[in-house]
Amino acid sequence: MLQEMMTLKKSKMVHNFSAGPCILPNEVMLKAAQSVVEYENTGLSIIEMSHRSKEFVAVMDKAIALVKEVLNVPEGYEVLFLQGGASTQFLMVAMNLLKTKAAYVETGAWAKKAIKEAKLYGEVEVIASSADKNFSYFPKGYTIPSDVDYVHITSNNTIFGTQIKEFPKTDVPVVCDMSSDIFSKPVNVADFDLIYAGAQKNLGPAGATLVIVKSSILGKVDRTIPTMLDYRTHIKKESMFNTPPCFSIYVSMLTLEWLKDLGGVEAMEKINNEKAATLYAEIDRNSMFEGTVIDEEDRSCMNITFVLKDESKNADFLALAAEHNLSGIKGHRDVGGFRASVYNALPLSSVEALVKCMQEFESKNQ
Repeated sequence: MLQEMMTLKKSKMVHNFSAGPCILPNEVMLKAAQSVVEYENTGLSIIEMSHRSKEFVAVMDKAIALVKEVLNVPEGYEVLFLQGGASTQFLMVAMNLLKTKAAYVETGAWAKKAIKEAKLYGEVEVIASSADKNFSYFPKGYTIPSDVDYVHITSNNTIFGTQIKEFPKTDVPVVCDMSSDIFSKPVNVADFDLIYAGAQKNLGPAGATLVIVKSSILGKVDRTIPTMLDYRTHIKKESMFNTPPCFSIYVSMLTLEWLKDLGGVEAMEKINNEKAATLYAEIDRNSMFEGTVIDEEDRSCMNITFVLKDESKNADFLALAAEHNLSGIKGHRDVGGFRASVYNALPLSSVEALVKCMQEFESKNQ
């Protein structure tokens, strides 16, 4: 059966720059496709076997072990695979951690949504914001109050194309939404008390949400937490309190195997830096385009946003991009223009195809 699956091909080669769901490695897609038909000679599909079976328990255990290995997660932290996306984490974080007051850094649409949910459970102080310039930079030099229960930061902003490059040093517990750049580079997990990330950017299909939480920060709020929304429930039940998103977790496991074989997050960072540098160099060189994030230290290596200097030509460029089989580059309505999401599985050749398209567009319009 695997031999037959390996002959499967897409109808055409498309360069996938979609902001999410993400592009996945081709070898991961082939293994995942095989598992949907039959998982490892069990006679069952991965999407129909019991999550309590020894086969799937082994998948879950391996996925968790790979997260710990790839990110070098220290002792005292638990790794969870949950449902509800990062949007559910906006409220779970506050429900589990917010006693009186929390600090938030407002850097885009997702940070704003996290702030909104946190306000349901206590006082929220927005200690820094880049809203004054439509979130086109990452705030710096802010002070984190010592009397807050935690500080919340969104590490990468998919819509606005900004990314934090150096996290603040503080004794306050740090919570980070890493949905769109987790596994793209090394992070020191010990610097954070809780990390969460939707799977659908650099990890797997939509459906699973990764949470890495320091056990010692839990159980300190007085409120009653609904069972399903209590991190301790999922720690106790090893992410199996209810039926988990089995297929998403399985594909995430395959992606983590691929990443490990590639050399881990250290190797991935070098690849991602090359892709981002290649595209930013063309944006800065090309007379037709300009980046929406000017300061290099704020520019995202995952979501690269740019616009045409003459926006009346937007439709023309999108048409040319379609001819080059470039998919998902239309910018978010809050920014306009174009957005190239260069997640882990996107090859350098796709970035080079976009650069070639930009150069052709420049040549045709001079």
